[in-house]
This record gives sequence, structure tokens and C-alpha cells, in this order.
Amino acid sequence: MTGYVGKDDDVLVIRAVHVVYHLKAAEEHRPVCERVLGFHARYCPVARTLLPCVEISTELVVEPPED
Repeated sequence: MTGYVGKDDDVLVIRAVHVVYHLKAAEEHRPVCERVLGFHARYCPVARTLLPCVEISTELVVEPPED
């Protein structure tokens, strides 16, 4: 996760966060992983709390599972 900080009246505030999800899954499961990533923030208490004032972006990295 990466955060982007700014100032508001000389006080540091978090403006945005970028979250990278690393999932171990077969490539054929990528569409399902992307679909879930697309709606998960709606049901995440942390995201729902931050969204009114902090921009949240996400990235998905699908890695092959270990044998």
C-alpha cells in the first residue's frame, strides 16, 4: 500500500492510498478476481469509512499458484 499525504492548515493529512493485491490464482480465474476487486470496497468497513475523504485506488497482480 502506498499513501499520498498533503497538508491542511499545516497538518499532514492522507489524501489518497493505492492498494496492490497479490493473489495466487490460475490465469483462468483472473476475470473472477477482477470482478470481486471491482465491488469489494462497497462491503469493506475501512474503505467505506475512508472513501468520503480519501481517494482509494487498487491494482491486481495475479501470480501463478505454487505446486
